[in-house]
Amino acid sequence: MKLLRNTVIRAGLEALYFSGAHHLLRPIFAGVGIIFMLHHVRPRGDSEFQPNHHLEVEPEFLRAMLEHLRALDVDIVTMDEVHQRLQKRNFARRFACFTLDDGYRDNRDYALPVMREFDAPLTVYVTSDFAEGTGRLWWVALEKAIAKTSSIEVPIGGTATRLDTSTPAAKQAAFDRVHDWLRRLPGEHDLQREISALCTRHDVDESLIARDLCMSWEELKAFADDSLVTIGAHTVTHCHLARLSEETAWLELTESRTRIEAKLQRPVLHLAYPYGDRIAAGQREFALAKAAGFKTAVTTRPGMIFAESADHMTALQRVSLNGNYQDERIIPVLTSGAATAMWNGFRRIDAA
Repeated sequence: MKLLRNTVIRAGLEALYFSGAHHLLRPIFAGVGIIFMLHHVRPRGDSEFQPNHHLEVEPEFLRAMLEHLRALDVDIVTMDEVHQRLQKRNFARRFACFTLDDGYRDNRDYALPVMREFDAPLTVYVTSDFAEGTGRLWWVALEKAIAKTSSIEVPIGGTATRLDTSTPAAKQAAFDRVHDWLRRLPGEHDLQREISALCTRHDVDESLIARDLCMSWEELKAFADDSLVTIGAHTVTHCHLARLSEETAWLELTESRTRIEAKLQRPVLHLAYPYGDRIAAGQREFALAKAAGFKTAVTTRPGMIFAESADHMTALQRVSLNGNYQDERIIPVLTSGAATAMWNGFRRIDAA
């Protein structure tokens, strides 16, 4: 199903490009700016099974996007500047902002050098438990467990279900099914219980994953000293906020900021919601982020930034730089706003 979805999205992007429709739609839907969403920036691995590939782009694709923006004479700005321009209704020039979620080490090793080539700032939203080395990146743990075995068994719907994982295609199908099942579980503890059981059965040490992939506090301190870098918050545990009680969600937001500020000795004014879609972050979460004092908070809801976005500072939309669509032809489609406009049924703001 996800393969079909990816194929449809790619076909839609290519149709916009080849038809030239993005040129016609740009004046209407490009908005005043764009906030890009990334996770990993790194060279692609050679494994046939890479179910989390959508979360990574290669340095060359990031460089191509930056070259395109410079050619358009778009200002590349910090999240502080995004907030200021929206607050003051300063839309004389279009802007772009690059944001990266979770705090991966490759943000320092691969993204930052590319950004330096263009003197372009970036914001990295840190999950504080990942920096502690105690967090659980369950989607990576799931990938590792499936990669190691020819079949897995999981209690989907309360019934033990055995899934074939003997080929790359079977592994991908199993990953998609288990991933969707885990996301639908009622609580964070339910998800962690099931992923921990799976890791135990298949000899995956999930406690090492955050330390292997994410920057430690010491690394983040040096990283944050770079003048191009802004550090934001991404909760304590990378949780599904909408499923938590209001009290627990509040603590996830405020404790994350408190920890980062204490460790890095700098204010944390910007937030990214984990998962960030309509299911994981809605009106309650937007209000909590505002009450907690964050200047901005970004979702994963697709969309450009418009003048009206100033009324929704804690529900800002982003445009994903997705590893499945690293074709330079789609870059002008993405920056035109045509793709997100079609995805959103031509609504400009999605903050409900």
